Amino acid sequence: MKPRSFSVSVEMATASSVFRSGEAIPLQNIPLLSIAEFRTAILSAMSSTCSLAALFGMPAENRRIRLIAVAADSATSSLSILSTEIDQSYPCLTLECPQAHWFEREIAEQWQLQPEGHPWLKPIRFHAPYGSSGDLPPPPIPGVTDFFAMHGREIHEVAVGPVHAGIIEPGHFRFQCHGEDVFHLEISLGYQHRGVERVLVGGPGKRTIHLMETLCGDTSIGHSTAYCEAIEALSLTAVSSRAQVLRGIALELERLANHTGDLGALAGDVGYLPSAAYCGRIRGDFLNLTAALCGSRFGRGLIRPGGVGFDLDKPLISNLQQRLEAALKDVEDAVALLWGSSSVQARFEHTGSISRQTCEALGLVGLAARACGVERDVRQDFPSGIFRFAQIPISKWDSGDVFGRAWVRWMEIQRSGEFLREQFASMPEGPMLSQTGPLLPNHLVVSLVEGWRGEICHVAITNAAGSFAHYKVVDPSFHNWMGLAIAMRDQQISDFPLCNKSFNLSYCGHDL
Repeated sequence: MKPRSFSVSVEMATASSVFRSGEAIPLQNIPLLSIAEFRTAILSAMSSTCSLAALFGMPAENRRIRLIAVAADSATSSLSILSTEIDQSYPCLTLECPQAHWFEREIAEQWQLQPEGHPWLKPIRFHAPYGSSGDLPPPPIPGVTDFFAMHGREIHEVAVGPVHAGIIEPGHFRFQCHGEDVFHLEISLGYQHRGVERVLVGGPGKRTIHLMETLCGDTSIGHSTAYCEAIEALSLTAVSSRAQVLRGIALELERLANHTGDLGALAGDVGYLPSAAYCGRIRGDFLNLTAALCGSRFGRGLIRPGGVGFDLDKPLISNLQQRLEAALKDVEDAVALLWGSSSVQARFEHTGSISRQTCEALGLVGLAARACGVERDVRQDFPSGIFRFAQIPISKWDSGDVFGRAWVRWMEIQRSGEFLREQFASMPEGPMLSQTGPLLPNHLVVSLVEGWRGEICHVAITNAAGSFAHYKVVDPSFHNWMGLAIAMRDQQISDFPLCNKSFNLSYCGHDL
């Protein structure tokens, strides 16, 4: 792995606290800026190699709200924390920094702060404001809002959901169309809101790890790893090399299972049944490898603060190696059928395209960003655990369309498979679980993990007693839903299922 410098721009260094993912810092080290300084520092950072990993509010003194921004600089593997305090309103960031669009809507909904000048301010989860009293009106009904509308001859609107055919989470999609052509898609979520972040305040407790494993069901390993790394940083706990390797194995098995399932689903959306049937079965093979590790196909019970809850003996490692090779060979054959079909390629290519410029402006993450040619991968940019020592090459394409998002999945399947071969062949010795102590009081930690969809961000803030004063989760879907909306512009409405599946975003991961 190439060495990285640890520096940021002069503007960011003077306005923020600079540290690394998985490093706990005292709250007193985070400078409190004026709103003008806060905006200037963020906008300056976003014009370079930084992205906005998180932007959220939390209660401060005198009924004010403290806004905290986490800027992630991939060029230096460094994070910067900025903060300011707001009474009722502030000049919005979205007009100059589109990455802040979804975050500012969330802040307005949660804390009733008005981002002045925000182009389209409305709820994203449709819940009551935090700290609201009984004399306030009841929370809004999910999906009941003023939708964007277009008017003109032969313009019509198509509303889809929130109830969909098949077994799928609820979400509402509102299309503005002329004939079959989509001018605009507006996405309304919030039907899966559970209030997880609020429940985490006062923790960690016995239920906390179980909440993390179910934040987003198909990303149990990713979210539980991010949480455990945050706890370990706050408790100054060292994790053994063997436990780190097992975490990496589980994370890449999660990636293999989901990418394989998605390639099969994409094949099904264009009516190509051979790959659809094969990949659906092979996804189960990868899930069963995870079940062999810990008894759960989704990896629940495996990742624990201080390490992992299960170990592997030599016979089981040998068995897993054999089953892995068989599954990788099967998925290679199934996907070869997909790439060998000209009719499939004709449907994938130039469908749901996003330019690199738009991708960077929106702050897309994960495979959606890499399919636009953007080298954005936490495993390389902000490595932790085994990824500090075993680097997986970034898989990218530059078309930004359905084909690009499918091709990146296939490249990642191959590279994750090679990573697993290497780790199974050279498992280090060491304990499975280290005892964690009390959390540092009045500290903050940011934990970044590359889940199979993309960047997972957990921000934990402790109070004077060492409990969670605030806990923020940013699932990769939070960044990428707007990408799906933009991808549908100037497309045929019949392409929506294919575009939607090429992103395969989480409703519950967004709604929390």
